[in-house]
Amino acid sequence: MDEIIRWWPIIAAFVAAIFWLSRLEWRGLQNSSEIKRLWNQRKEDLESAQRARDETNKILDEIRKDIKELLKKGTP
Repeated sequence: MDEIIRWWPIIAAFVAAIFWLSRLEWRGLQNSSEIKRLWNQRKEDLESAQRARDETNKILDEIRKDIKELLKKGTP
């Protein structure tokens, strides 16, 4: 019994250290998955922005063609 009482603080510190390290590892894994999710979200956002720019360029192209056509018809 005296041995257990003598080693009790060391055992408690060891268990606490293992618990702390497991929480640290869990937090690291959680952060890793969050980073992956953010990269996927960023990729989707970039693709969406590219589609929007392409659509805007297409509309501007049509407007430019219409303006050229109107200018050709309007000049005598």
